[in-house]
Amino acid sequence: MSDADLAPQELRVLVAVADEGGFSRAAVRLGATQSAVSHAVRGIEQKLGAVLFERGRFGARPTPAGERAAAHARRVLRMLEAMAADVRGADTGEVAGPLRIAAFRSAALHLVPAALERLAALHPGVEVTVTVVRELGPGTAGEVAAGRADLGIATFGDTSALPAGLIGGVLLQEPYSLVHPAGHPAPRSLPLVDWAENCGSYTRDWWAAQDWIPAATVTAEDDGAVLAMVGAGLGMAIMPALSLAGAPPAVEVTDLGPGRPHRSIGYATTAELAATTAVRALIRILRSLGQGTPERTKAQLRAV
Repeated sequence: MSDADLAPQELRVLVAVADEGGFSRAAVRLGATQSAVSHAVRGIEQKLGAVLFERGRFGARPTPAGERAAAHARRVLRMLEAMAADVRGADTGEVAGPLRIAAFRSAALHLVPAALERLAALHPGVEVTVTVVRELGPGTAGEVAAGRADLGIATFGDTSALPAGLIGGVLLQEPYSLVHPAGHPAPRSLPLVDWAENCGSYTRDWWAAQDWIPAATVTAEDDGAVLAMVGAGLGMAIMPALSLAGAPPAVEVTDLGPGRPHRSIGYATTAELAATTAVRALIRILRSLGQGTPERTKAQLRAV
């Protein structure tokens, strides 16, 4: 190991300071002294030739270089864990070890549970944690890029739009539908209820071409709140199929007809993690759940 190489313990220090936002809190997490953590960070910065943290009364905030270094450190530490689990299972064929998933809300509610049920039946040694992440800004793929998740269930129009260093694939295409109070005679005349995560770049052009869609008069926190408001008669909404799984009887779903927009649901991971047994197993299960036409997929999701 050259003098410029970082040892695993240095990577843990880097991640702890970035996660905790300060040397003292990182020291508590690591069971070390604050001076030892501060000294370690100075050594890491010297080795990398960059300032990684802004110091001040607020604590220690990662610089852009620090954010990138912490992401690399999380991913390297995760691969060390994955190496140990994969090596132990090489002779027995056992798939085991931690598996961190980031998913947006409707996927966490209606897609991930079925996948984890199958995963647990096939590979009970896999220890899963799921984090629900809003699909705004970096979203679930950003959690993978930052090293905080092994696999993200993401929404995208094109896998080429994934952050640099990530790979992924489309699992299913879900259509958008008009959602309105059940039995309403003129649902398109109702005000629009929407939420911030709806209508990404893959639907924006279609949305803009619909002169019957007004600006949203109500913006809810998430798609579940949108369904509740529509069911209460407060308006109509345009929502993707995954958000409509288990929709209450007070709402009615109407097909938007030819040219209706679709949203792609897929996965994002790194090339290194995609080669690990636990991530490979989950991707196989997710692909099997996502097979079929949009209509079949929608029916399957309603049954989850």
